[in-house]
Amino acid sequence: MNLCILQINSLQMNQPRLERTKIQIITDWEEALRCYNNVIASKSEVLRVQGTIKLAHLSNHAPENILENTVPILVELLGSSSSPSILKASAFCLKCIACRGEGRLAVNIGQSGAIPSILSLLPQSEGSLQKVLLKGLRNIVNFGENNRVIVVRNGGLEIILDMLNSCPVGVRRFLLEILSALALLREVRRVIASLGGIRFLVESAKCGNMISRTRAAQAIGLLGLVRRARRLLVDSGALEVLVELLRDGDTSTKLVAGNALGVISSQVDYIRPVAEAGAIPLYAELLQSPDPIGKEIAEDVFCILAIAEVNAITIAEHLVRILRGSDNEAKAAVADVLWDLACYKHTVPVIQNSGAIPLLIDILRNGDVDIREKVTGVVAQLSNNKADRVALTNGGAIPLLIDALQEESEELKDNAAEALVNFSEDPLLRDRISNALNVPSFQNMQDRLTQIRASDARLASSLRQMSIGHLTTDPGLL
Repeated sequence: MNLCILQINSLQMNQPRLERTKIQIITDWEEALRCYNNVIASKSEVLRVQGTIKLAHLSNHAPENILENTVPILVELLGSSSSPSILKASAFCLKCIACRGEGRLAVNIGQSGAIPSILSLLPQSEGSLQKVLLKGLRNIVNFGENNRVIVVRNGGLEIILDMLNSCPVGVRRFLLEILSALALLREVRRVIASLGGIRFLVESAKCGNMISRTRAAQAIGLLGLVRRARRLLVDSGALEVLVELLRDGDTSTKLVAGNALGVISSQVDYIRPVAEAGAIPLYAELLQSPDPIGKEIAEDVFCILAIAEVNAITIAEHLVRILRGSDNEAKAAVADVLWDLACYKHTVPVIQNSGAIPLLIDILRNGDVDIREKVTGVVAQLSNNKADRVALTNGGAIPLLIDALQEESEELKDNAAEALVNFSEDPLLRDRISNALNVPSFQNMQDRLTQIRASDARLASSLRQMSIGHLTTDPGLL
């Protein structure tokens, strides 16, 4: 039989592998497609297998529209043939085509009925056929949410979990990569949790390519929003896996892993374990990254971890190290963290003992406006504490704050004025800020704080009265 450009009948199956898979340069792809159709229409199983394998090797070079036209043929072979050789060849070819077209062809394959056929073959398959089926399914679910939905609706999740439970070593990585893609679906995460599959999700964050591991980390973070699932994640080793990704992953992986760890740490039971897993130095690195999202994640997680005083001490050490450096953006991020930490009563002495105050004063003296805005916010918060007021005064903060009242930045003036109002209420320090007493921004802030404090006092009194009234009128509480 003349098979035109494909010339596959000249290939002998006993030839060396490289010789059998040699690819000829094709210029007329429409003619090549016609030849492939002729091969499939033939009665020869050998020719159909050889033609399909040749198509797979040519898929890296063929135009998308040609490959798209072959998809229905290959899906038909996969769904109707009982020949292991044809099944393996068609699955291999679909696997290769699914990698082309930036996901478009994978979506096309998924919509063409290939997924039910693959899933029906998987439970009984073994060896090389099972491996190529899983590789094809992995490539298909990597692209397009609809493909993942089709897999789940056809019982694919249960099949994958069953296969993972049976521990097939040779194909485990592909199963885990498929699971990480499916776990991006909310209903899949619910089923994973209910069927005891969380340990497999954690394993998928540890094994496979980095894209798959990142997907798994994202799914872990979403599952971590559920309190019951959080315990299962921690018991399955999620903390150690996420810390590893935060340390060794690429930029996007670090963001996802850092966010997932932050979600888990939001439960007080896991604040210390997250720190003990080595997360704090890695979040300090994230705080210094150029990515603003990374900085925001690190800031938020530091504020959670610092609830434990031992963590706050370690965090402060890293923040001081950054303040001693030359990265102004990182220093601004540190100021944001310190501003929040200064609101915690137990961290106020931690900040003072860390040596941060002299560095903050130096920024007030020499920093640009943007970072000084943040630092004056930290100083305003610290100035509520007597010991910090003394440390700030001894470091020369008051003249710098008075000078800041003349700045154009409204935020800088407001923060400086708030700090000075707090200083003015300290009898030992009031004389030192006499130059600020008649400055309009200081007087406005003083009036504003007086009103806020009066409002807070009225609210507290009202809540106390409500509580007393509730206790005395509700007989169920007596």
